Amino acid sequence: MFEALKLAEIAGEEDEVPIGAVVVKDNRIIGRGYNQVEKLKDSTAHAEIIAITAATNSLGDKSLVDCDLYVTVEPCLMCTGAILLSKIKNLYFATFEPKTGACGSVYNILEDKKLNHDVVVYSGIYEQEAKEIMQDFFIKKRLLKK
Repeated sequence: MFEALKLAEIAGEEDEVPIGAVVVKDNRIIGRGYNQVEKLKDSTAHAEIIAITAATNSLGDKSLVDCDLYVTVEPCLMCTGAILLSKIKNLYFATFEPKTGACGSVYNILEDKKLNHDVVVYSGIYEQEAKEIMQDFFIKKRLLKK
């Protein structure tokens, strides 16, 4: 999660919503990502999507069956879908996202037993650190608007 937090800070420095993500297999990071929506002018350039893409490229396989995803903020619907489709084994996230979260906040997609893949979800890992990064970013954004 420390690497994901570092990536979130990089995103914030680049004026992106500060979210970072890493994919881990056998205790080794095989994919990294941070939000690049503004930079790439792409609404799908979320940290999780970029990390998953990097991991599948690293393995040369669309399936991340024995991999874990660490992300600083609860994934949205799109990212939760990507987690399911890539067959991530475990999801670890730091803080809940009360407006768009799809892993317990607004929705809880990964708990739906109708789906063809189970992901074990762990939340609250370094929650305060992730919250502070997000809060600091949005405080600065609001101050710049004044």
